[in-house]
Formats: sequence, C-alpha cells, structure tokens
Amino acid sequence: MGSLPNENRTDNAPSLGYIKDVAVIGAGISGVVTTAHLLRAGLNVTVFERTGVIGGVWDFQPQADRDPPFPNIRPPDPNWEEVEKEGLTSDEIALIHGPPNPCYAGLKNNIPTPVMRSSLLRWPEGSEDFVDQKVVHQYIQDIARVHNVYDKVLFHTRVESVSKPSGSNRWNVTTSTFTKTDSSHVLTKKAWKFDAVVVASGHYHVPFVPDIPGLSTWKQHFPNRVTHSKQYRTPTPFSNQTLLIIGAGVSAVDIAKETAPLGAKIIQSRRESKYDSLGSRLPEGVERHAMVAEFILNNTTTEMNPQLLGPGSAIPGKVLLEDGKVIEGIDHVIIATGYISSYPFLGELEQPRVRWQDADEKVVITDGKTTDNLYKDVFYIPNPSLAFIGVSHLVSTFSLFDFQAQVVSTVFAGQAHLPAQSIMRQEHRERKARFKPGDRFHSMFAAEDAYIDKVLSWVNGDLVKAGLQPLPGMDEEWHAGYKVLKERLKNRQ
Repeated sequence: MGSLPNENRTDNAPSLGYIKDVAVIGAGISGVVTTAHLLRAGLNVTVFERTGVIGGVWDFQPQADRDPPFPNIRPPDPNWEEVEKEGLTSDEIALIHGPPNPCYAGLKNNIPTPVMRSSLLRWPEGSEDFVDQKVVHQYIQDIARVHNVYDKVLFHTRVESVSKPSGSNRWNVTTSTFTKTDSSHVLTKKAWKFDAVVVASGHYHVPFVPDIPGLSTWKQHFPNRVTHSKQYRTPTPFSNQTLLIIGAGVSAVDIAKETAPLGAKIIQSRRESKYDSLGSRLPEGVERHAMVAEFILNNTTTEMNPQLLGPGSAIPGKVLLEDGKVIEGIDHVIIATGYISSYPFLGELEQPRVRWQDADEKVVITDGKTTDNLYKDVFYIPNPSLAFIGVSHLVSTFSLFDFQAQVVSTVFAGQAHLPAQSIMRQEHRERKARFKPGDRFHSMFAAEDAYIDKVLSWVNGDLVKAGLQPLPGMDEEWHAGYKVLKERLKNRQ
C-alpha cells in the first residue's frame, strides 16, 4: 500500500493522522461499497447495521415503521432510552431499535442500471435498465459477498454516539446491540475507538411531514386515513379509493402508478419547482393541483379521539388549495414529501433548531435539509477523519457513492491529501452563497460528471505525484448512459 511522501503534501493540508481502524455506519449500498474499498486499501473495518440485513433502502419488509409525528419538520431529539420503557414487548423494542426502511414491494430503480452500478461488480448479464427491488437488493448483497463485507458487519447494532474528545487522535463510538432470546431479548452497550468514521446511513429514515394547517387534526381524528409514504407497502389497501397524494417525487409517482390500475382515483398536490420533473410518468387520469393550503373538517366532526371510518366512507372534510380550489370526497391522504437528514449519534454536531443560514463552522445538521461543513459532500472540514457517503441528491446513486467511497479510501490510506482547511472552508462558503430558496443544496441535477472531473483532478494529481495508479473515474458506458440521462432530465424542466 503506497502513500504520498511528506514532501508532496499540499501546504497546510489537514493531518488525518495514522488511520488503520475505521467504523462504517450503515450497510446499504453506501456502506457496502465503502467497506469494500477500505478493505482493498488494507484498512480494518467494522460495520454497524441497526437492522438484520444488508441492503438498506432496498430491503423490503412487510412491517412498516411507526407513524412519524404530524407535523415533522426538523430532526428529532434522540431518545435512546425509549427501548427501556416498561411494558414494551421484544417485538416493539426491535421495531424501535432497528426500524424498517421505506422500501415498498413494487419499488424499482429510477436510474438505468448501466448508469447506476458499482465499479466492484457488474449487473448480471442481460439485466434490464429498470429492475425490481429484489434484483437490486440481491445486487447489493452480491457485492458484499464477493468483497467479504459480511464478515465485517455487526447486525442489529445501532450507533448512539460518535465523538472525538479534544486532543484525542481517535473517535469514540458507542453502540447498542439488540439480541432476541427464546423468551425475551438483551440490549448490549459497548464502547469503541476508531481512527476514522464513515457515516453511510442514508437519508431515508426520518419522514418530513409539512406543517399544513389542519393536517395534524385530520391525522388525530382519522389516523389510518392519513399516512406518510414511508408506511406504504402495497397498493391493495387503496383499491377503488380517492387518494390525495402530496408530493411530486419518485414515491408519489410510484404510488400513483401502482394504485391507479386497482381503480384508485389519484389527486396529486404539489408545489411547482424545477425538480417537479416526473409528471410525464404519472398514469393517465391523475389530477394535478396546487399545494394544499389547509385541511378542514366538517363542523359535525367534534370527537377528538381517533375514529374509524367504515368502508366506502370518505373523510368528512375538505381540502383548500393555494389557488383557491376546494377538494372533497377524499378517502386517504398520503404524504409523499420526502425525508429529513438526521444523524442523531453526532450529538452537538446536530442542531435542529438552528437555521441553515446560521450554521457555524462545526455543525453538520441544522434543519435537516442541509448537511453542513462538508468538502465535496464527503469530508467533514473541521476533522476530515469523519466522512459521509450518500449525502448528494439527484445523482446516479450507486455509481457516485462508489466513486466517493474510492476517494475516501484513497485519502484514509494516505495516498492523497485534502486541500488546506482554509481552501475547503472557502469553497463551502461560496457554495452556500450561491444557494437560492427552492434549491436543494446537495443536488447534482444533471451535473455530477463535472463534480467527478473536479474530484479526479485533485485526487489523481496526488496519486501521480506518489507514483501510484490514478483513479479511473467512470467508464465509457457510464458516460454514454449519463449523457442520455442528462438530456432526458433537462427536457423535463
């Protein structure tokens, strides 16, 4: 394993120290490819996965997660002690300790497989461009099997704290492991020390529920009729119903496409933006409307306790839209408004009550929409031995996260150095200054090829100086496929 000679270090480049032992949080695609590349670089890796399987968001479980709060607009305060609450069954504790992912039975990739793939393993011969979740899940597990990732994973183990004391060269990590026994369960706490930590836990855990007037009241009265898309599993319960779907992302479109053939009438409410690009994929007959301004219950609905509506009974109320239109006769509301980024184990680095504009040079999470103080969406600028994989949005996912994992392993192995901290901070400030309301800070919408070229220029400059093989970046097949994808995305705007 080669490394960059000291005389070739970038002036004032931050010192990561000697890195040998690395913690990886999460065993979805980001965690799997990160672990594989770190192992190939000769590093020791321990992976913490709070569920019992490899696969992340692509692992389908019939059991859905618990309802989020209504509304839910910022990262929640961690409540690690909830699993110790008296009266809970082992199954209830397991659900809290390692909640299911939002995967639904009909989930498919929305990026073609030639563009969405890891450098570590090709898709099986003859794979179609769009495949169902079972195929994608198997692909992730195959990568893990081929590259010996399974041997490094501690399942049913959630990370509860990651910190680096002042003056220390190592990160402190505390975990909790859930073990089911014949008659009960055991929770085991453990403290660890690592030279570096990679957060690869994804951002599809904490549902975002907008604070729309009246929505919480509808949820309180009719809890089974108002849900977030994270609870969606199959279309059958929505047969022949009138659905109000709020949101314009992939899950909103997929739910509409799955329920419409079963006789569902679909009403979509969304806020128009440049990211509202999936309208052409909606099934015929979907009504598209402005964003909901208010949920209103009929005056006759006075009972405040949860109520059950019989089959064929619509919610007794109406919805007022921002353009003044009124919609009635709704059977079910599905909130498909996405997720909040949250890393509750980071302690004081997560400040959900701070506006993103007011984030200092240490905080990582503020309002849950922005992961702050990262260089190239990956390295934590104040201490780059903490890295993140999977932060970037609207990208080729598997391909980009694999590339970012290669960069992390190269830097952690000492084969490439980061720029001076002042340079990384300045780039981050300039990026925030360009950010406009309505934008997505981590979006690389039709622009990730330019990002990859810039990162390669930096990393390969160091590798060539050290006499090492440069990173190849994406191959011709990826570039050809991404060019087509870019044109398609631009034409939707």
